[in-house]
Amino acid sequence: MIAETAKIYPNVILGKNVVIEDFCIVGAPFKGMTDEKTIIGDNSVIRSHTVIYAGNVIGKNFQSGNKANIREFNEIGDNVSIGTLSVVEHHVKIEDNVRVHTQVFIPEFSTLESDCWIGPNVVITNARYPKSPNVKNELQGATVKRNAKVGANVTLLPNITVGENSLIGAGSVVTKNVPPDMIVAGNPAKVIRKISY
Repeated sequence: MIAETAKIYPNVILGKNVVIEDFCIVGAPFKGMTDEKTIIGDNSVIRSHTVIYAGNVIGKNFQSGNKANIREFNEIGDNVSIGTLSVVEHHVKIEDNVRVHTQVFIPEFSTLESDCWIGPNVVITNARYPKSPNVKNELQGATVKRNAKVGANVTLLPNITVGENSLIGAGSVVTKNVPPDMIVAGNPAKVIRKISY
């Protein structure tokens, strides 16, 4: 079902049973665009006022919240949810079964591995020196490894790796890599203990 008020560009390939709600824009052009396709997988739900730029490849069972914004050239796997008012910049990789909550910012060159969980209002950064003359050539997003959980209102600094199965406590500022299977919290975030299984 595609709402009459939605704008779907000709470069868009939709899977089966895709729902696109009111005032969505799918396949939006970007600066320097040529003929990039936008692919949306089967059984996806794109909620009202979401904007998805051209050049995205999105798997099946995708869901967006209202007013999500997804820039160009992203790879998004199956069973991914991107919450209301979240922004995914370009050249981001999001693997299968990832949950991105409300008002999350994911900048260029970030990677979210399978089964990770990103809480509301998380901010990932990618510019260590934002006013540097060469900043655009030095951007490095974070990598959140498989099954890691990032709590609400966390900030991840550029080029951070959050280890597999780790947990970042709410409100933390992560300034260095997080080992796998660890709980970290604070500003700056410090290891609290190993996760018990």
